[in-house]
Amino acid sequence: MADSAAAPLELGTEKIGSLLRKYAVPGIIAQTAASLYNMVDSIYIGHIPDVGPFAISGLAVTFPLMNISIALGTLVGVGAMTLISILLGQKNYESAGRVLSNTLTLNVIVGIVFTIVTLLFLDPILYFFGASERTIPFARDYMTIIILGNTFAHLMHGFNGIIRCSGHPKTAMGLTLFTVISNAILDPVFIFALGLGIKGAALATVICQLMALVYTFKFLADKKHFLHFSKPLFRLEKRIAKQSLAIGVGPFMMNVAASLVALFVNQQLRKYGGDLAIGAYGIVNRFVMLFAMICMGFNQGLQPIAGYNFGARQYKRVREIFVLTAKWEVLVTTVCFLISMFIPGGAVGLFTNDPELKALAVRGLRISCSAFALVGFGMASGNFFQCLGMVKKSIFLSLSRQLLFLLPFIYTLPLWFQETGVWISFPISDALNIIVSAILIIDIFKKFKRLNDGEEASSLGGAV
Repeated sequence: MADSAAAPLELGTEKIGSLLRKYAVPGIIAQTAASLYNMVDSIYIGHIPDVGPFAISGLAVTFPLMNISIALGTLVGVGAMTLISILLGQKNYESAGRVLSNTLTLNVIVGIVFTIVTLLFLDPILYFFGASERTIPFARDYMTIIILGNTFAHLMHGFNGIIRCSGHPKTAMGLTLFTVISNAILDPVFIFALGLGIKGAALATVICQLMALVYTFKFLADKKHFLHFSKPLFRLEKRIAKQSLAIGVGPFMMNVAASLVALFVNQQLRKYGGDLAIGAYGIVNRFVMLFAMICMGFNQGLQPIAGYNFGARQYKRVREIFVLTAKWEVLVTTVCFLISMFIPGGAVGLFTNDPELKALAVRGLRISCSAFALVGFGMASGNFFQCLGMVKKSIFLSLSRQLLFLLPFIYTLPLWFQETGVWISFPISDALNIIVSAILIIDIFKKFKRLNDGEEASSLGGAV
């Protein structure tokens, strides 16, 4: 794609299938790589001699805190990406540039505050999230380094998404692939060769993110690109910040909810199964996230296409891109379902050779993914409303599966089924969320059908 002010115009003219391939394939590769990025740490950590199973459990304890960090990053980054996509659809390039600078300032502020607060209270937080005396040394060593690099991670992921939605999906993909490959190379060096153990995994992660961020800044500072940093570099406009944060509230709440779920799952599994049950959840989480991240790659392709065409008031194209994206995401989650049902041992074996931990993880994977086949539809639906700036619907779908459905089951089902009750909670909440998503999608499609392309969409409650 040419680097010019007219570059995004193809989003409103090319065939939807071609656009989805062009924008989703780099996103899928990038998100798959990002998932492998996390899996690589877990795989290496799980094979540290003598301590692997408990190191995996210590890593699982950090998931809630890492989700909070991700939530804060998405609060800023996703809102900025959505605004930029819609502004490009409206051909408002100057405002899109101001959103870019705003994103830099907000990410730095949020990242620094989070780093200070979490470092001050790290041990109490980790104990609250399910750590024991046996697992907290691993959790503390890993998270201390990750938190110190937190601001770099926020900036790298946020700007990577902006690069993608501004018409450079291959560049965004390349940056993510670079972090994955470099992390896979550095991990064994730091963990085993230098003898740093779990600290080495965290250090490799932060170094790779920092290297990618340096190139990202270089790319966005280049004035030959139609979207680039402008002076003043650090600016904070109240109106833009308010709009960006309002749109980002949906994915922010989704990640906060994921953090709460991980917290309560850890607490319940520790109560009914012990430290190794938490480790089993960590393995299941990492495996399932691989497929969830592939779906997020499709969502990344959906985002600029749906946002641009909604901003350009081309509603038929908006409907078409959602249907195509949802079909592909359902295919992905169906593959995860089939692996979980028929060959779970092969998946779990990547992370551990410990017989007890492996048996717990295989059982958990089978139960928790028993309704996963249609989860792709729910993921596409939640992201679809976010792309259109429909904050309330996006928040509702983000929260329904995890807070309204999942948490009550996590606390009630173990009263009768012990540890198994925790795992059963996941397929029940998945099924309920799919039903709710279908109701909301049918409703918005009916409204779209009443609109002709070019008509005002304010009645839909969107961002334009």
